[in-house]
Amino acid sequence: MSRRLLCRSALALLAAALPWIATNYYLNVASQVLIYAIFALGLNVLVGYAGLVSLGHAGIFGVAAYTAAWLVAAGSGHLPAALAALAAIVLISALYALLSLRATGIGFLMITLAIGQILWGLAYRWIDVTGGDNGITVPSRPAPFGLSLMSAPSFYYFTVLAFLLAVLSMAVFVRSPFGASLKGTRDQPRRMTALGYNVWLIRFAAFLFSGFWSGVAGLLFGYYEQFVSPGMLTLGSSAEVLLMVIAGGSGTLAGPVVGAALVFIMKNVASAYIVRWNLVLGVIFVTIVIFMPEGLVPGSARLGRWAHAEWQRRRAAPAALRSER
Repeated sequence: MSRRLLCRSALALLAAALPWIATNYYLNVASQVLIYAIFALGLNVLVGYAGLVSLGHAGIFGVAAYTAAWLVAAGSGHLPAALAALAAIVLISALYALLSLRATGIGFLMITLAIGQILWGLAYRWIDVTGGDNGITVPSRPAPFGLSLMSAPSFYYFTVLAFLLAVLSMAVFVRSPFGASLKGTRDQPRRMTALGYNVWLIRFAAFLFSGFWSGVAGLLFGYYEQFVSPGMLTLGSSAEVLLMVIAGGSGTLAGPVVGAALVFIMKNVASAYIVRWNLVLGVIFVTIVIFMPEGLVPGSARLGRWAHAEWQRRRAAPAALRSER
């Protein structure tokens, strides 16, 4: 327990000190990693704890950004725009859930994929509202309590705060009776129904929770870029965040965060030095699937336990031989 507390304290200290030791470029990279980590944590609620794989979450991600961007560009204040975006997140998540929870497995995946593509089509073709390929420019960022978020350090700290709230809510969710019932619907849906649980309603509530944090990530990303375009809603964006969850380890809190860091750094940092970065990312993913099918975080923990047990065994072997003599 003390070692875990020490690691968390070191990470918190590093996060707090990063603006003092890093340039604005790396602060912007860190902000984007945290935003995608929130997105991956939101999707992980469905993939890891409900056993429902979605390929349309980029639609929720994009709707939140478009709602706030359209209102701000039309002259609305940032607070009403953000509240309207949160309301739109809940509504679109409810629509997703009502349509997609008619099925499970591949059926659920295909329905979410179809809804995501419909939303992408609307963003691409409804030019009067979305601007089409030209997108919508967000003229400014919010200034909560009078603190401007236009600089890289201030926006980074704001993103860290949102990330911590997301992690805290996920931790409470996982340890709550609702989280336990959601995992029960994943493992034994028929038995949960026989015990009197409303499986559909539990999954519906989980979808709203998942969609909410995915939308919050989209809202943050729209403010970070200060530009929103149909590219946010593509199938590639949904597949990318799903890759983050699977690579890091679904059903864990740290897994989506590690997966987001891995994929984003390979995509936006390593690509500047490696021409075939897609190939390298593919090799890394295949390696993870082969040697750590449960994901990087659980797989690393398993290998660490094995290495520790092996070291203890080899350390105890000479002592055993001496006692026999």
